[in-house]
Amino acid sequence: MKAVIFDMYETLITLFESPIYFGTQMAADIGLPVDVFRSVWDAMEEDRTVGKIAMEEALEIILEKNQCYSEETLKKVAAKRVAAKRECFRHLHPEIIPMLSELKKRGIKLGLISNCFSEEAMVIRESILMPYFDAVYLSYEQGIQKPNKEIFMRCMNELEVTPQECVYVGDGGSCELETAETIGMKALQATWYLKEGTTQPTGRKPNFLHLNTPLEVMEYIKRDQETE
Repeated sequence: MKAVIFDMYETLITLFESPIYFGTQMAADIGLPVDVFRSVWDAMEEDRTVGKIAMEEALEIILEKNQCYSEETLKKVAAKRVAAKRECFRHLHPEIIPMLSELKKRGIKLGLISNCFSEEAMVIRESILMPYFDAVYLSYEQGIQKPNKEIFMRCMNELEVTPQECVYVGDGGSCELETAETIGMKALQATWYLKEGTTQPTGRKPNFLHLNTPLEVMEYIKRDQETE
């Protein structure tokens, strides 16, 4: 195995170990009913994910549509949203950095594919995890999102590996594991951040190997290399 490609959210970092700042909290800070805010915010999710609209632009549309625009409100909500996304990187599973470090030491190329919004793309690029990756493909920058096979192929092309030389590790959202497997990659489900019975979007998928700790990725790679 020559490369490992990771998902970001609920795989390398989690949104649920630090205070969240989702639509409900944003609506409260603006002073709008949640359903009024989300009716517009959620409708723009795909455009926000593929780089057609930035977070600040989306907020401006919502504020103006509801006759409550002020620069102060826009800046406050945007800043709190970015701060919440940055905070996630301060609550890493303790094995994430050791796992990435060990993979690099073994000469494994590392890729990242993530569906993300403008504010998330920014904090990912600024994060402590960025130096570990040889190829980073973010939906906001690429104009396409998982499960589109093209974003997987772009990442593998930069890593100069075939699907058969690559492992994909993700929590299983956005049909990413199924897509990776269809392409020909070995797909593994990261479950170390999974909390059963919570609002997390993905549960255990029975058709994939579950990794309960990040260092199990390293163990899988070691076994694979020893059998080559």
